[in-house]
Amino acid sequence: MNTFARRAALWLSLIVGFVSFVSPSAHAQGTSGIAGVIREHIRSGASGVTVEAASPALIERTRAVVTDESGQYKIIDLPGGTYSSSGTPMRPSAGRSS
Repeated sequence: MNTFARRAALWLSLIVGFVSFVSPSAHAQGTSGIAGVIREHIRSGASGVTVEAASPALIERTRAVVTDESGQYKIIDLPGGTYSSSGTPMRPSAGRSS
């Protein structure tokens, strides 16, 4: 798969996997969360992708997590508000020795 198609698939998966919601029950409880799966290919999860959620509702303005070996991520304890997300794939050579 060429680089463009790989990145396009990664971003499409991020958009599809990203579910941002602020439900009435989240307001009642005070916090909520965002969870999803980043897929590099149709069936394989993309591990090592940094997923960030940004919002003025956060004291730190952004909160980041790294996907696990199956491409899953969870950003928990988010206060109610509007969030944007982004994902940064791990460089191919990062963490690997030849």
